Amino acid sequence: MIQIRAAQEPDLAAVAEIYNVEVLGGVGTFDTEPKGPEHFAHRLRPEHPGDVFLVAVDAGSVVGFAYSGPFRARPAYAATRETSVYLAAGARGTGVGRALYSELLTRLDDAGVHTQVAVVALPNDASEALHRALGFERVGVLREVGRKFGRYIDTAWWQRMP
Repeated sequence: MIQIRAAQEPDLAAVAEIYNVEVLGGVGTFDTEPKGPEHFAHRLRPEHPGDVFLVAVDAGSVVGFAYSGPFRARPAYAATRETSVYLAAGARGTGVGRALYSELLTRLDDAGVHTQVAVVALPNDASEALHRALGFERVGVLREVGRKFGRYIDTAWWQRMP
């Protein structure tokens, strides 16, 4: 049974491992160098009620994580948070992502976050379907804004306003 809970320091190695799969072989992040657990440590000490860091755990192993953080550093953006979700390969298509992201969004709603935004590298039908199912609306596409694996990549911007 999947447990969704706040991330803790012992989870960070597994979080980095999941993330680095996308760094090295996917476009779920535009990072190009692997990250260690320390890269995620600051998320354990949120500075804003809308900064949430969750993990999904199955049989004691982290199989996914989701987080929210500042959209932009300027004060007028404080009520907007950017969201992300990452899953281990074996957890994709099992409902873990939806459960994890739903919990993240519930916590953001409870914290009074006015707007959530997410960026999806294209094409990614599964991620776009997840965002749509959870109340996000596709609000635009930025063409060829990332370059990874020798090609330019478009991104879709998604927005949710509870």
